[in-house]
Amino acid sequence: MNDRDDTDKTTAGSAALSICESLLIALNDLKIIDDKETRAVLVDAAQTHRNAITDAPSTELHSPNSEEHRAIADLIDRIVDGRNSVRAF
Repeated sequence: MNDRDDTDKTTAGSAALSICESLLIALNDLKIIDDKETRAVLVDAAQTHRNAITDAPSTELHSPNSEEHRAIADLIDRIVDGRNSVRAF
């Protein structure tokens, strides 16, 4: 997505978030995964982004990529806490 402008990236990110959230809700509603597992998926996703920050060499900690990972982890945390989702898990 490096060749896209910020609007395209924002739109693609919003679409991806909406699709993934719908899938998690559907899996939960169909009792394929329970609330605990749904929450664990989100917590794991946030931690993956935090690891991308931590694993970066010190010279890259303030790069846009690290900031992006930090923002994504924070957004997922808000979803887990029920502050930015259709339904809290």
